[in-house]
Amino acid sequence: MSASSELRTSRRPATATAPHGVPGWLVALLAVASGMTVANLYYAQPLLSSLSGVFHTSTATAGALITLTQVGYVIGMLFLVPLGDRLEKRNLVTVLLAVTALALVAAGLATSFPMLLIASLVSGATSVVAQILVPFAAGLAPDHARGRIVGRVMSGLLTGILLSRTLSSLVSDLAGWRVVFLGSAALMALLAVALRTALPQHAPTTTMPYHHVLRSTVRLVRTHPALLRRGLYQAAMFGAFSAFWTTVSFVLTGPRFHYSPVGVGVFALVGAAGAAIAPFAGHWADRGLVRPMTGIAFVVAALAFALAGFGGHSVVLVALAAILVDMAVQTTLILGQHTVYQLDPAARARLNSAFIAMFFVGGAVGSQLGSVVYHAGGWTGLTALGAALPLVALLYWTTERRKGTAAKPSPAGR
Repeated sequence: MSASSELRTSRRPATATAPHGVPGWLVALLAVASGMTVANLYYAQPLLSSLSGVFHTSTATAGALITLTQVGYVIGMLFLVPLGDRLEKRNLVTVLLAVTALALVAAGLATSFPMLLIASLVSGATSVVAQILVPFAAGLAPDHARGRIVGRVMSGLLTGILLSRTLSSLVSDLAGWRVVFLGSAALMALLAVALRTALPQHAPTTTMPYHHVLRSTVRLVRTHPALLRRGLYQAAMFGAFSAFWTTVSFVLTGPRFHYSPVGVGVFALVGAAGAAIAPFAGHWADRGLVRPMTGIAFVVAALAFALAGFGGHSVVLVALAAILVDMAVQTTLILGQHTVYQLDPAARARLNSAFIAMFFVGGAVGSQLGSVVYHAGGWTGLTALGAALPLVALLYWTTERRKGTAAKPSPAGR
């Protein structure tokens, strides 16, 4: 049976139960699971000040914890997510979640900062489960509803990113920072059981050996200019996003606002409002508005950082800037995924691997560069950096052909 026939076979039960091809309960489960797994990358962000004191490190060194976790995520995107095309996805998800749970236990029991760094690197790498589930949902959805389905799953993922900071702050304040990691380990174990039980079997779309799968992932970047373009767009946007959220806790807990760690977590709830844009972004993608809405998102992100810079003494203006940054980043992410998933249906996991890896490199660089710039130039320097990144992306956007740069689906990546 061909790969396309196998995909059609795996979609029939879902199509029979929902007009858009995927049952509502399965979309909800995929959204929740994506949010819970990706949250592991961000639990440490509001804890940096506390961890710095516990392990007797500088705040800049503590910030390396976020960078290394995202580096782990990039490693997982490059070497684990492509397996989503090569292996049965339900089994792959179960194994990765089991390893994530063990790594989080190690983080929660860490007796030194290097031990915490290594555990975070491993948990970051295996938390790529979220990026296996998103193309899984895209593969189940029919063409006319793919943007909406991906948008709904991504809304769960993005909500997990934003609420992770609040949950981490509250749990840490009530029970200590170790419980944050140990609690997430328990959630990963429960999630592994739930997904193992609920997910339909999804046949591999290629029988290539693993090393050929990895080489084909690199080849896809060369074959599809749109993949590289959208990856670079999102690298700039996610770099700005990471720079903002890595340093804003220092601003809020500093002499300007005197927020407690719990206060930082509550502030993160404001940013979570930006996740509401995800379904709309999916709708814009289905309507063919990818290019204009991408340009608008770049402008909104730059203006948001300008607002944060000028309103640095007003927590209301900083909160408004946080919402706008999150909305802009989420919009370009969903528009980018919609474009990438259309390039080659048989290589969606590998396409997603390359796309996410590119922009998480931008996120890791943004986290580290944001910490350095903030400690050198303060909040003004940070907001200038944040505004510059989407403006660079906007300049690159002006070189895009109006009819789009997406290549027609090809067998090059198979």
